[in-house]
Amino acid sequence: MFKRIFRLIKIARKLSTSGAVETVNQIYGLPILINIFFNLMSVGSHRKIINKEKPPGERLCIALEGMGTTFIKLGQFLATRPDIIGEEVAKNLEKLQDRLPAFETYEAKNIVKQEVGDNQFKNITELSEPIAAASIAQVHIAKIKYENKNKEVAIKILRPDIEKLFNEELDALMLFAYIVENTFSKAKRLKLIEVVHLLREITNIEMDLRFEAAAANELYENTKNDRGFNVPKIYWNYTSKKVLTLDKVDGISIRELEKLKQLGIDLKLLAENLIQHFLKQAVRDGFFHGDMHQGNLFVDQHGNIIPVDFGIMGRLDKNNRKFLAEILYGFIQRDYIKVAEVHFQAGLVPQDASKEEFAQALRSVGEPIFGQSIKDISGGNLLAQLFEITEKFNMPTQTPLLLLQKTMVVVEGVSRKLYPETNIWNVSRPVLEDWLENVKSPKNTFDTAINTSAEIIKRIPDFPGLMDKANYALQLMAEGKLNLGLGNSRNLEIEQMKLKNFRNNSIIGIFGIVIVILLVF
Repeated sequence: MFKRIFRLIKIARKLSTSGAVETVNQIYGLPILINIFFNLMSVGSHRKIINKEKPPGERLCIALEGMGTTFIKLGQFLATRPDIIGEEVAKNLEKLQDRLPAFETYEAKNIVKQEVGDNQFKNITELSEPIAAASIAQVHIAKIKYENKNKEVAIKILRPDIEKLFNEELDALMLFAYIVENTFSKAKRLKLIEVVHLLREITNIEMDLRFEAAAANELYENTKNDRGFNVPKIYWNYTSKKVLTLDKVDGISIRELEKLKQLGIDLKLLAENLIQHFLKQAVRDGFFHGDMHQGNLFVDQHGNIIPVDFGIMGRLDKNNRKFLAEILYGFIQRDYIKVAEVHFQAGLVPQDASKEEFAQALRSVGEPIFGQSIKDISGGNLLAQLFEITEKFNMPTQTPLLLLQKTMVVVEGVSRKLYPETNIWNVSRPVLEDWLENVKSPKNTFDTAINTSAEIIKRIPDFPGLMDKANYALQLMAEGKLNLGLGNSRNLEIEQMKLKNFRNNSIIGIFGIVIVILLVF
């Protein structure tokens, strides 16, 4: 416990001297005691001065960059959650630069050797100096023996001890989140516990490169027949928890427009292909690349798009895909009643709400967009405005759709840089029409019916027993002998709450004692 508290104090000093706390206070208005605490933590250290003329979100971005791995990842995660931090701050955090000094190549070789084994390591030659270094991993170019040939590959290697460092800092941040949320009721709106918990879940997956390899492989299988989109092949014999080996990308960054023009690449077609491939991943496959910014997209000499970095992926179930496709297609047709019906059918809007009023609210989103010039129309911005409207109707925001919306904005931005007059609606229409037609086809309907029937048939043997139990339960209820357990459930919740408060109050007490000791001595 004391080790964790000491680590928390170190992080508190880092936060207070980086300019992060000052910036967060300006945006959200932190409780006075928290500000006092961080001011005390900065005593005797040099405070970083950040240009106050910059927007608060940008200043927060600069502060997080200077604080290292954990806080860079925290910023990247928050950039995908405008529902927590607000649209403006999220937009600024998208500019966060995930770059750190590279670790030595000899360390990289030792990690690869340890991970893939001596025999496989002998088949790896010409391991280069790092060509890119981020907060969690760095990338080298090498050659491997594959099917009796020398194959040029990219090898991604985790930083030494990065998982231990990250989890230690997150433990301290979680402790801080518990203390703050259980001490200051106003701080609950920041959802600190939720943020830290979700960040831990995401990064624990990101720090096992086998998961990234599996994601890349799934995307490869889904898109291998799609012309114009090539996912690098994974080499599983040279891949482990800390090492990921895949095809070296032979292409030009999608941001280098002049080089693309020199190759004779049609930028209009490239922009349209990018949007369509993204939509195919989302609505057709339900599995999409969630980080499609310019740094992660390359183009080969034939105009094929090659994505890299598969650490952030989005997944949509069939209902969300159908919901997304019908919503976007409904807006394309300006059929606001249809869009409203889709929301009600999905159970996302309270049934007692007025369908007509909801459709009117949707019209307030759609019509201004259609009044804009082609270059200003954005499907991602439409979804963002839609989420704002649905909040007013007590519709809970679907987290998978938030990542999709953010990614859509990024994809549209990249497309517009390629070709500013890209018509998002015209490009999206064929993908959405094809998928909806397929979903509603007689074959698909028949297959769904067959699957449903199969599930029912499986459960037929259980029906007599279930009916007997139901009948017995009804009899007990009629006799007043059946306790539905609502009171017990509530008591359990109360007991759990008491235990949680006791634990948190204990932590707060210990933490207070430590601070007093530090201040006195």
